[in-house]
Amino acid sequence: MTETNDISRVAEVLDAGRIGILTTRSGHGRLVSRPLAIVDRDFDGRVYFFTRDPSPKVDDIKAHSQVNVAVETGKGWLSLAGEASVTKDSALVDEFWTAGAEAWFDEGRDDPTVALIEVDVDTAEYWVSNEPKAVTLLKYAKAALTGGHPKNVADTGTVQL
Repeated sequence: MTETNDISRVAEVLDAGRIGILTTRSGHGRLVSRPLAIVDRDFDGRVYFFTRDPSPKVDDIKAHSQVNVAVETGKGWLSLAGEASVTKDSALVDEFWTAGAEAWFDEGRDDPTVALIEVDVDTAEYWVSNEPKAVTLLKYAKAALTGGHPKNVADTGTVQL
């Protein structure tokens, strides 16, 4: 595990994001990305999404378990790389079930296709800016006018979990 403050930066961006862009590799080797609602929970190195099983993304994960999840919040972004698996564990589904999840399944919680994608994150890259956008834009404009590079526009890091 890495420094607690680095993990807290990852958790900060993840908590602010509602949607993750899950990228898998298809059976034909192509990268496929799709938006999914992030299950709201404390970050412990794992990220969850509700899905249907069977589905093309589940097939992708079963064939190639390495995935990426991108999260953007307007003040920062994450790139989470890790290994995905699919579970129908009733205890986990019950723990994470929400009215939002209910909307995606015809039979609600009892729908036989309800499953969770679990991504066990091994690497997280983050970029976080706590400044107003106008300040960040001014730094970019100054760099463009002076021929330099923008300075101190964000807190960045890579976390190995």
